[in-house]
Amino acid sequence: MKTTPFFEIHNQLGANMALFGGYQMPIQYSGVKQEHLRVREKLGVFDVSHMGEFIVEGPKAFTLLQFICSNDLSKLKPGKAQYNYMPNEKGGVVDDLIVYQLNTQKYLLVVNASNIDKDWDHIQKQNQKFNAIVTNQSENTALLAIQGPKALTAMQKLCDMDLHSLSNYSHQTTSFGGIKNVLVATTGYTGAGGIEIYFDVQHAVSIWKAIIEAGNDFGILPIGLAARDTLRLEMGYCLYGNEIDDQGSPISAGLGWVTKPNTHFLKAQLHQSSIERGTVEKLVGFEINERGIPRSGYLLFDTDKNPIGRVTSGTQSPVLNKGIGLGYVKTVFCQPGQTVWVQIRDKYVSATVVKLPFIK
Repeated sequence: MKTTPFFEIHNQLGANMALFGGYQMPIQYSGVKQEHLRVREKLGVFDVSHMGEFIVEGPKAFTLLQFICSNDLSKLKPGKAQYNYMPNEKGGVVDDLIVYQLNTQKYLLVVNASNIDKDWDHIQKQNQKFNAIVTNQSENTALLAIQGPKALTAMQKLCDMDLHSLSNYSHQTTSFGGIKNVLVATTGYTGAGGIEIYFDVQHAVSIWKAIIEAGNDFGILPIGLAARDTLRLEMGYCLYGNEIDDQGSPISAGLGWVTKPNTHFLKAQLHQSSIERGTVEKLVGFEINERGIPRSGYLLFDTDKNPIGRVTSGTQSPVLNKGIGLGYVKTVFCQPGQTVWVQIRDKYVSATVVKLPFIK
């Protein structure tokens, strides 16, 4: 069992802790709904230091990354970030990740906690053909996400640069809370705006305290992983292990927008074929029309109660105050407005396919 550098702080705050991705992580503090709405309306701070960080650098860095990543990294430039997935050799997904270009020959890769070892092994295997310099900085890097519409304004006093000058998916290394060499990025997993900050673990406590003090006048709360999940679900964001995995097609998952086969990434032709021919199933969002909360693994049916798919993620939306879910259905049932049925225990509950995200 691993812990983040904020473990003692979480315990002092009375967080409900649980194992996630091999780490003891805060699931909730004051309650999922309160934390969720605070991020949507004001701001909150998340400890996401369980995520993995790799540095890829040197003359071969770009060619390695262009081969192992699905998106077109030639569109990146220093100071920008890009969402990607790493395709495997079977047409599935090793992991999804964010790539930050630090300079012309240096990149930061941020991967999911549960996949750190798998991702590392995959990159090392592919790198045998390229010989880029790859280092694992996961144990030395702390990561906090300050998310919400008040986040930039509240955190500005801690930062030497103008946070509002950063466009979406941009980053800059600056001082933050009196600590130098903090990477501040306008990325996140909530759809509520804000920043994520990367820094050395030795500064964890002082930066946490600075964030809470700066955010107090704006209503900041510490936020657990449960609210992080409901926030990403309202936006229709994929979660590795639920919507995407080693087996499923990323095109079925709606990731065609970050799939650029013309860059000749690993097994690009498999995904080119899926784009051209279509897929037998597609990931959709749906809203429950009556009382009921969909959960991962529940089955989906057509109006004649024939099975047509499965739920991958579901929750009670704190904003919409209704059950919402993501799931795979046969392609013929993917159009918004389509009625489907969710089997919740021994009852069939009606739902309507909607266009994502669930909230605008």
